Amino acid sequence: MPNKILIVEDTESLALLYQSYLIPTGMHSDIAFTGQEALDYLANNKPDLIMLDVMLPDMSGMDILAQLPVNDRPKVVVLTAHASKEMAVDAIRYGAADFIEKPVDAERFRITVNNALKLNSLSETVEKYQSRYENGRFCELIGSSAPMQSVYQIISNAANSKATVFITGESGTGKELCARAIHQCSDRNKKPFIAINCAAIPKDLIESEIFGHVKGAFTGATNSREGAAGMADGGTLFLDELCEMDLNLQSKLLRFIQTGCFQKVGSEQQQQVDVRFVCATNRDPWLEVQAGRFREDLYYRLYVIPVQLPPLRQRGRDVIQIAEALFSRIANEEGQTFDGLSEDAKHHLMTYSWPGNVRQLENMIRNTVVLNNTPWIEKQMFPPFPQSNMPHEPVMATQAATPLYSASPSIETTNLLRSSDIEPLWIVEKRYIEKAIAACNDNVPKAAALLDISPSTIYRKMKTWEQMAEQAY
Repeated sequence: MPNKILIVEDTESLALLYQSYLIPTGMHSDIAFTGQEALDYLANNKPDLIMLDVMLPDMSGMDILAQLPVNDRPKVVVLTAHASKEMAVDAIRYGAADFIEKPVDAERFRITVNNALKLNSLSETVEKYQSRYENGRFCELIGSSAPMQSVYQIISNAANSKATVFITGESGTGKELCARAIHQCSDRNKKPFIAINCAAIPKDLIESEIFGHVKGAFTGATNSREGAAGMADGGTLFLDELCEMDLNLQSKLLRFIQTGCFQKVGSEQQQQVDVRFVCATNRDPWLEVQAGRFREDLYYRLYVIPVQLPPLRQRGRDVIQIAEALFSRIANEEGQTFDGLSEDAKHHLMTYSWPGNVRQLENMIRNTVVLNNTPWIEKQMFPPFPQSNMPHEPVMATQAATPLYSASPSIETTNLLRSSDIEPLWIVEKRYIEKAIAACNDNVPKAAALLDISPSTIYRKMKTWEQMAEQAY
């Protein structure tokens, strides 16, 4: 859509001249000859840019500039034949993007307009970025740890693609929040985000939930009903706990994904929709395929862009960031005030393994807020943390997420090392990467995905290893 420019100029010949300057650019322009005409126009229209003359018959251009809303205002370039340093300062103080003197030639006019529009576009980009990632937040996800930075990067790169995203991770790690972040970052964000939990819906109802049904399709179907697939048209369909879906329904889902067409239960009419698929599971989907509980062809169709969410115990100080955000939100919901956590409370949160991940943390925080009406949270206010059989892992901000797939062997470690046991770090890294590649049947891209590095990094390291081996001989 072409940019819309409002030219506010009381001299008709000049206004038409400025309008002619913009004809080669393809921009649409309108003219207001008085200040009141300009205000009336702005009450019903939102131009991308205002070229504003200062000396108008009924008011000063500065008066119009001062009346523009502070938020969501169009960019303004001030035009005047009586320029002064004070006027320029006032124009910028009131929010003008630029200030030019009359007379102005076509080239200068067009350059000024283009620069102001570029500034407008840059401001929108910055606002969009800040709304997505600011102060350790990415959309609704919270955390600045290295594993989460990798997740944010994958989301940003994959958001506008139609490729299916497959999210894996333990229960409570925020798989639906991750799916929502993908939707929010995509160009589908104005359309619906529809979530279906395949584990929470009875087996005999899930087909109707996804595809909908017509009246009389089964006992109790007294009215026709739109399913999640139809409601998500143009947007995103999130299938949570996908590995819980019945095998017979998996075949229908595969056809829907391949063609974009489906039939409501009890209907013979096909319906076409445009849907972006995001799915999630807390299981290892490949092990489910091997166990015969998940169709292999559906796995290959869906497992295009994998996103593995790290458990909370591997996310370092993210625990504190998430806890503070949850305390603030829950305290507000309960009509209380939250000022902060003591150092003992932070240390206690950091040293616990959180087997239930963020969901467990949220429940603990709500318990603490409800039972302790105080703005400052101390360690002794926390309820007893249940102990699990899960081995405790040190909470380190730089610790990478352990791959969901258990095929890759871990590096052998011991509590005590003798100096004779210590090897050069590149040798340890080389051995680990080679084991990962072998575990992936020599599939370097797959190994790279599990190691959370790019395939080019592995190839570059291989070249380096070859050179070091040649130098050794």
